[in-house]
Amino acid sequence: MTYVVTDNCIACKYTDCVEVCPVDCFYEGENMLVIHPDECIDCGVCEPECPADAIRPDTEPEMETWVEFNRKYSEKWPVITVRKDPMPEAEERDGEAGKLEKYFTENPGEGS
Repeated sequence: MTYVVTDNCIACKYTDCVEVCPVDCFYEGENMLVIHPDECIDCGVCEPECPADAIRPDTEPEMETWVEFNRKYSEKWPVITVRKDPMPEAEERDGEAGKLEKYFTENPGEGS
């Protein structure tokens, strides 16, 4: 099993999760994070740290697409290990439907 980041992270990008990850498997895009599914050790410490409830286990229904999404972008984006401030509109975007189509960009973040 692995954990993945889903679309609720988009336009929020809370990074509380990266500081508790023991294996540094989070990668930063311009407006979201992803987890490299081959690096995740299934410890689960990141999931309760996400204020947006965007981190899910791959055993939940319909997570196959998110596993591949996370794999694809974790191979393109820089690793992030240090907490940063969330995006300015994080609170108002939290839980918004259709974020993948509305806001997602493939651009990498700065990493840390």
